[in-house]
Amino acid sequence: MDTATTTCSAVDLSALLSSSSNSTSSLAAATFLCSQISNISNKLSDTTYAVDNTYLLFSAYLVFAMQLGFAMLCAGSVRAKNTMNIMLTNVLDAAAGAISYYLFGFAFAFGTPSNGFIGRHHSFFALSSYPERPGSDFSFFLYQWAFAIAAAGITSGSIAERTQFVAYLIYSTFLTGFVYPTVSHWFWSSDGWASASRSDNNLLFGSGAIDFAGSGVVHMVGGIAGLCGALVEGPRIGRFDRSGRSVALRGHSASLVVLGTFLLWFGWYGFNPGSFLTILKGYDKSRPYYGQWSAVGRTAVTTTLSGCTAALTTLFSKRLLAGHWNVIDVCNGLLGGFAAITSGCAVVEPWAAIVCGFVASWVLIGFNLLAKKLKYDDPLEAAQLHGGCGAWGLIFTGLFARKEYVNEIYSGDRPYGLFMGGGGKLLAAQIVQIIVIIGWVTVTMGPLFYGLHKMNLLRISAEDEMAGMDMTRHGGFAYAYNDEDDVSTKPWGHFAGRVEPTSRSSTPTPTLTV
Repeated sequence: MDTATTTCSAVDLSALLSSSSNSTSSLAAATFLCSQISNISNKLSDTTYAVDNTYLLFSAYLVFAMQLGFAMLCAGSVRAKNTMNIMLTNVLDAAAGAISYYLFGFAFAFGTPSNGFIGRHHSFFALSSYPERPGSDFSFFLYQWAFAIAAAGITSGSIAERTQFVAYLIYSTFLTGFVYPTVSHWFWSSDGWASASRSDNNLLFGSGAIDFAGSGVVHMVGGIAGLCGALVEGPRIGRFDRSGRSVALRGHSASLVVLGTFLLWFGWYGFNPGSFLTILKGYDKSRPYYGQWSAVGRTAVTTTLSGCTAALTTLFSKRLLAGHWNVIDVCNGLLGGFAAITSGCAVVEPWAAIVCGFVASWVLIGFNLLAKKLKYDDPLEAAQLHGGCGAWGLIFTGLFARKEYVNEIYSGDRPYGLFMGGGGKLLAAQIVQIIVIIGWVTVTMGPLFYGLHKMNLLRISAEDEMAGMDMTRHGGFAYAYNDEDDVSTKPWGHFAGRVEPTSRSSTPTPTLTV
């Protein structure tokens, strides 16, 4: 919606209304009409601002709901003996992230005026004088905080089942308070050195890097941070046998994995379409029903198509490779498609989103095979999924971004996708983004995890890992058992195995296996 209005002049209007016999009353009528037009214009402006803020708040709620999806996905992907631990880390990612982002992170990300590297304006620290101008409101802070804790949630999956609780608190605070905000400043702030939204038009390669909703800023940051932590810690006990062969340590609940996947899918409609921040904005006056609201709908469609294509591609690919239909693999493939399309969701055609999802599936499969070969252990495939598919998403945008959509969202005559006839400048900016994110996260999070390791604050003891952190660190199991099923009450404790029949007869005699 275009809220711009022409200034009303009582003198000019009176000339149209006046008659030779009553010019005074005509001027009075014109003055009254102008005042009413001004009031209507102000009300329309207020209504537009209110609708846009409501849209952004609703999007923030959807993105925050993704934390529940992360929690369910993580819980289902780990063994039952570590369920309470991983659930608690997800809660604290949000809680600790809220305080660190409030105190420092938001200012580092969006404090303006600032330099191209990091935000620094004093009024943004602890929201001391925020909002201080039109276009800024607390809904924007809430939305950006939800993104910050999403990055921290990704990292927690990579180092699950073997990490001390204090390490979670330290890395989560550091990631949401400094590492992630700096990257978001580079690519999303109006002052960022590689931002496609720079206010001075001094753009990287004349384009800036287009990472609309965060394939790089959110997903790569979280994935690379998780990679650093998992490499420093090493694999879980039993993940690889003595000969180096991979041993599956399966999660305890496929139901929770599917539930978490659907919750994340639902939240992604706030993650990607919500990144427009506003909705009442017209693009082309010759097309009265075409505006940002249309782009929001298109973004939701491209998001859906990419994820669904990746899910189906993973389903049939894994059937050919492994010989069975695996719902866990399909869920991960779906999320990989979402992570990839997040960069270009607003600037590509729906058919291109299908290409994005198809390739994302094979990127995930390929990185998982490489992880096994290198004996890398990531319980949720977070580094492969978010890091690998996120990097592909940035490249995909540089190849398939459409000129019309790029110019509508970022204004001006910009470079666009290489395969769409726009040359290679946008692709070059995307590749630069991949390189600097890998470098920045590695040089910040790598030393942090290594320092925690040297201080014996990173990995739990082998005894605690074998017994499970729920019992040794959190006071009990996540699930309530009937007395006869509660192995902690047995003389042999929680190291007991399972009861199996000795034969296939209809009345088997149970024997205890340890």
